[in-house]
Amino acid sequence: MKTYPIFKASCLIIAGLIFANLALAAGEEDAAWNNVLKKKYFGDRNIDESTSPIELTAPYRAEDPALVPVSISAKIPQTPSNYIKTITLIIDNNPVPFAATFHFTPESGKADIATRLRFNAYTNIRAITETNDGKLSMVKSYVKASGGCSAPIGADLDAAMARMGKMKFRLEGDKLALNQPNQTQLLVSHPSISGMQMDQISRMIKPAHFVNQVKISFNGKPVLSAETDIALSTDPNFRFYFIPDKAGELKAEVKDNQGKEFSYTQAVSP
Repeated sequence: MKTYPIFKASCLIIAGLIFANLALAAGEEDAAWNNVLKKKYFGDRNIDESTSPIELTAPYRAEDPALVPVSISAKIPQTPSNYIKTITLIIDNNPVPFAATFHFTPESGKADIATRLRFNAYTNIRAITETNDGKLSMVKSYVKASGGCSAPIGADLDAAMARMGKMKFRLEGDKLALNQPNQTQLLVSHPSISGMQMDQISRMIKPAHFVNQVKISFNGKPVLSAETDIALSTDPNFRFYFIPDKAGELKAEVKDNQGKEFSYTQAVSP
């Protein structure tokens, strides 16, 4: 019997405890960020915490630590001369603090994004923005939630695996509004197993199996892309914007950490 999944899960749990204890030992919420994470993910780059082109929304106390809604709202429009390039989400006290990096283009219309994430301990979540001039800024929000990364897998894992990779787009309205930002949601069926979760049937820790790359395009032009990790919830979804100039096709391309690839195309029209 292989013990690697259990060993890996133990390492992730220990890592999570280390990050949590950094904050507790220092007596401050920002210890893990200041001592480890800022340097790890951004090196010596300056990050402005006084102003930011985005707003971050997350619940102070989460109802379900494995399905915590997190949303980003941009304060500036996406224009060719001035736009948000990336937004990176860091969850300080998660076993893997990196949650996601989202890439935007002027065709995004708005650099807004909403999704659901796992939180394994009381922690800050940080949204670090990079604009097209290379400047970094950050906002943060404190979330009280615990156990989200190790929450048990649902009883019907076989059914979840059978529908893995099924996707659909959901437009805010019935039809496209041309030449303006349209809110759209991509829904992805995927178990998104963190590598810390126990199978309710076998009582074994399942190996990590999660979405780690998403690409969305409209008529062949990139609209949104993302790199993600174990913080992404089961059956992930992403709410975003894009600006269509005519009828066409939205396409989603999704990969996971086990090398599986999925693709879906949906026609949309005014």
